[in-house]
Amino acid sequence: MGLQLAMAKAVGNTLSWGLRKVARRPGGTLPGKVGLRIDPQFIADLRGKVRVGSVVVVGTNGKTSVTNLVADAFEAAGRTVICNRTGANMGPGVASALLQARPAEWGVFESDELWLARTLPQLRADYVVLLNLFRDQLDRCGEISRIQESIAGALAKSPETTLVYNADDPLCEAIARKVANRTVSFGVDGDMELAQNTVADAQMCQDCPGMVEYRYRQYGQLGDYFCPACGFARPALDFAATDVRLDARGAAFAVTSRATDRVDRVTTSQPTPYLVYNLLAADAIMQLTGVDAAVFQRAVDAFDPRNGRLQRYVIDGHSVLLNLAKNPTGFNQNLKIIERDAGPKAVAFFVNDYEGDGRDISWIWDVDFEELAGHGALAVFAGGTRANDLQVRLKYAGIDAQLIDAVDDVFAMLPRLAAEGALPADAGVYAIANYTALPPVHAALNRLAAREEGAGKAEGAEGARTAGAEAAPNAEGAQAAAPAPAP
Repeated sequence: MGLQLAMAKAVGNTLSWGLRKVARRPGGTLPGKVGLRIDPQFIADLRGKVRVGSVVVVGTNGKTSVTNLVADAFEAAGRTVICNRTGANMGPGVASALLQARPAEWGVFESDELWLARTLPQLRADYVVLLNLFRDQLDRCGEISRIQESIAGALAKSPETTLVYNADDPLCEAIARKVANRTVSFGVDGDMELAQNTVADAQMCQDCPGMVEYRYRQYGQLGDYFCPACGFARPALDFAATDVRLDARGAAFAVTSRATDRVDRVTTSQPTPYLVYNLLAADAIMQLTGVDAAVFQRAVDAFDPRNGRLQRYVIDGHSVLLNLAKNPTGFNQNLKIIERDAGPKAVAFFVNDYEGDGRDISWIWDVDFEELAGHGALAVFAGGTRANDLQVRLKYAGIDAQLIDAVDDVFAMLPRLAAEGALPADAGVYAIANYTALPPVHAALNRLAAREEGAGKAEGAEGARTAGAEAAPNAEGAQAAAPAPAP
């Protein structure tokens, strides 16, 4: 062990211990950040903790969920795993996960797109899973072409890594064509027949100045595309989702491997199109690494994100759904979820503009809020540091939104709306928040749900005490009525 590594581990472990024992909070990214300052090759030096193989998940939308699901499935298969489960996906987060974990068979890591160029050459992962590429944090990331170049550069520095990528996305296909790494494609074979929106981040061909056309398009730029001018097109799929069913019961589909003819049936209770792609990507990794289909399905059935992604609650008699949306495509997919609910509902949007979100929020004008207008009884709220901008955008969509400071305000207003007849007392509630807005909304909903659960337990205990008090005289009376034992 070199001196730099020894110092980095000593300082990092001390910080982790102090944060846990003294500050009473998880170590977070600080130990990894300090470790990388002391030893720039800290991740490479800790890579030996992963004994069998590693998977890195990257992409604009869905990487936290896919990372956690793959880790859960590996553990269900009896494998030990190191994973940065909280979504701390930059170098310090990956380093902290490695530092604070015991040695394990597999590493499953989420990576920020721009940080991949620094972390992948050190991790030398067996697989990189590329989910999708959409416009996101324009002031930090710039145009998508910069992200494509960065990912391709990272793969060039880790030539043993296999790229497992979403071939339905022409932006991902362009990366696969550039790199010399082994590539494995996945996609949906067949039209999911989704209502289209106007947002697509790749209308130009990736190989020539022509425009791409589609045999069918799922959402955004995802679909079966081709360029009539140069022949650029979606390739044959190594893992294809077929027979996709999306309805109120959830989603179901088959995943077929072109190489082995293995067919996995995958089902979920969530009827969301982007979840089909997330599950398809995770199942491809299962097949590539030898995890049984039944084990994967058990992991899907038991999967609880617990991080605000598609998280459900019952609060004050309202069914509540919380989810993340941080770019136009993500927001539009959340609107699809909301629109499938034909009943009366309250919808709260939260948009911040902190460094983690990007200061430029002009992208909200590319969100199809107009689709939400006219969908029955509806109360809409706008929160976050850019609540006023959001309220103006919603106004242009024909929706009057009330400004709120926190998600608690929604539940404070619902009784009044019910009394006025604007919404029923049991209306559904949807909370959609961008990156830095999500944690406080998530924490508030957890608190409200715990309060309700605690009240329910207290009420149950009080009922038991009352029942016990009422039962005592009856028991005493029964004893008095019983004949005395014989002497």
